[in-house]
Amino acid sequence: MKKVFLFSAILVLALSVQAQNYESIKNFMILQQYKKAKEDLDKQMGNAKFAAKPEAYILKAAIYSGLASDAAVKATPEGAQLLNDADAAFRKFKEMDPTMALLKDAAYQNAPINIYAALFSSGYKDYETKSYQSGFEKFKKVVEYSDLLIEKKLLSVPVDTNALLLAGILAENSGSKDDAVKYYIRLADIKAKGDGFESIYRLLVNYHFTKKDMAGFEKYKAIGAELYPESEFFKYDKVDFAVGLEEDFAKKISSLEETIAADPNNYKAIRLLGEIIYDTLNSRHEDAVQPGNAAELEAKMIKAFAKASELKPDEEILHIYVGDHFVNKSIKANDARTAHAAAMKARTKPGAAASKEDIAKRDALDNEYGNTLDMAREPYEKAAALFAKKEKLTGHDKQQYKKVVGYLGDIYMNKKIRANRDKKTADAAKYAAEEKKWNDTYDSIK
Repeated sequence: MKKVFLFSAILVLALSVQAQNYESIKNFMILQQYKKAKEDLDKQMGNAKFAAKPEAYILKAAIYSGLASDAAVKATPEGAQLLNDADAAFRKFKEMDPTMALLKDAAYQNAPINIYAALFSSGYKDYETKSYQSGFEKFKKVVEYSDLLIEKKLLSVPVDTNALLLAGILAENSGSKDDAVKYYIRLADIKAKGDGFESIYRLLVNYHFTKKDMAGFEKYKAIGAELYPESEFFKYDKVDFAVGLEEDFAKKISSLEETIAADPNNYKAIRLLGEIIYDTLNSRHEDAVQPGNAAELEAKMIKAFAKASELKPDEEILHIYVGDHFVNKSIKANDARTAHAAAMKARTKPGAAASKEDIAKRDALDNEYGNTLDMAREPYEKAAALFAKKEKLTGHDKQQYKKVVGYLGDIYMNKKIRANRDKKTADAAKYAAEEKKWNDTYDSIK
């Protein structure tokens, strides 16, 4: 019985000594005698029983962060190490006691506050010196600490906008756009506004569009428009973004096709798809080269303009694009035809017949030219019919109308010539009548 009593007395004494150790170190800390507190703490941390309780680590976090905050130390490597150790100790404390009950003690509340402040200060210096990756690593922790301080009512703001903003900027500049978006979303969701904040909403709109998240795209575009009604950016629609965010031609096409797949009757997207392809196939740059998939693109363009004309039947420009494309294509065919004729003449002796190969190629080029030019006929006739129905033509309308009927006259003249060559007298007469009709129409447009 005496042995049991003796063991109990020893246990109580040991626990009492351990508690006194926490209190004595804590008292040095409260008196801001951080060096003495650290010296005693470091000795005790070697004691397994002392280090087995969460209080050991909140003590370490409080003492080390207090030392790291000293003006003479915080800018030194020693200060950085003390801060890292304080952060690690606080994380260990949270791991051992997720409730963090000891934070109710005012003496321990300085631990997360000091760590937050020191990380913020150090991370901001990284921002100023453009050490973005280092600053971002610190501000990830700053946001975590600010969230904790707000939760524990140790920071009297609903949201730490400064921490979130800097975390987002540092993440963005260090190449971690996905992380930046997480912080910016938190700001946008509370409709944070201030100098430079518009760029946050712009980034979120662009980001969600590129991720094909149309719900997010519309959400942040609407918030941006609400907060910055004078900005044109938030008035752009999906089609504008589909084209504007892509530099590469193939990506523009792909983005527009995705938009159309999601919204099959989107006139703007369909017409723009046709126009972008038209501009590529009919580039005015001297060194322009036809894409390897020109035939595929041509088919897409024609399909796009046909669909657009179904949606807006009165738009003559949709037909003019197609007509102009085939006229341009016929001009290239005619250039090849003319070049071959000159070469054939140069290599054929006077009075001698041209070779069968040259004659066959000449005829093939003649047919290619005529057939290509004829492809412009139907779209031009549709455009001409729409112009003819208009009660009043603008100056631009008249210019376009004259171009269309002028080419129609040329097309039917070529068809007449070919019909005469092939001794198709009835067809030749019919085409001659059409040629005259369009030439007369041309003369009537004043």
